Amino acid sequence: MAPSSVLQVFGQPASTDVARVLACLFERNLHFELVRTDAVNRARRLPAGASAAKTSWARRRELIFLFASATPNASTSSKLTLCCLSPFLHARMQCPGGHVTLKHGGTTLTDSRDICRYVCTEFPRDHTSSSLYGAGSLERASIERWLRTEARSFDAPSAATASRYYHLALAPIAAAGEEHGGGVGETESEQQLRRVLSVYDDALARTRYLAGDEFTLADMSHLPNAHRLAGSEMGRTLLGSVKNVARWYEAVSARPAWQRVIATQSGRAPPRPSARGRSTTARVSSCRCAEPVDDCVESCYS
Repeated sequence: MAPSSVLQVFGQPASTDVARVLACLFERNLHFELVRTDAVNRARRLPAGASAAKTSWARRRELIFLFASATPNASTSSKLTLCCLSPFLHARMQCPGGHVTLKHGGTTLTDSRDICRYVCTEFPRDHTSSSLYGAGSLERASIERWLRTEARSFDAPSAATASRYYHLALAPIAAAGEEHGGGVGETESEQQLRRVLSVYDDALARTRYLAGDEFTLADMSHLPNAHRLAGSEMGRTLLGSVKNVARWYEAVSARPAWQRVIATQSGRAPPRPSARGRSTTARVSSCRCAEPVDDCVESCYS
């Protein structure tokens, strides 16, 4: 490639947005430069035109989660110390707005899903036989339905639930209190996520992957948060309790491209969810809708 057309990705690999982009680039077998941005001096090493904005408390908590999960062998006392210090660390744990930036020649993008669309459109089949984004308009429409569902219905509750499960793992006394009715019980995010997973389970009873029988952006876009969710025992139990989702996650998380993302993050892949758990049969009937989950993936998956 000419110097002006080098693909550059700016961000921290542990970020879910950066992980999504890396997975896409690895799936396409593209050469690119990963520029790890400075998490303390937010504007440092960002391309011209990319914004650097303060993050919310939710994002700061996510960064603390990612920092701790990157050191899985750390002692419980070390992790608890990190949680105690978190109010003092948040001011120095900020990321650029959008959390990921891609620069390719004169093009600069800061939304991870738009970056993946751009990569698949700009480099459709140059380096691999898989299209990821559909071979025709009907396939692409199906992929887009699931991308919208992931962004609107899966992203927020899965991220919130993964963070909650992780913090409960760091505070086993609090977790035990909840189990015995002494806590607040299941959160709204968990209830939303269970509803989403139920819809996904029904869809995956019909096809191997979300948008059909081939792996696409629809599946890949879910991987970063699904991986975070599977990073805790409670999250693995939740995924393993939904038979078809467990089978799907085991397949997509084992892909070489995603394993390269994990290696880039310098972390260890969490155990995959077991398909045991709750005994369920593949449901090929209706999803018993009751809507939304993005209007039940826009009228029951098609």
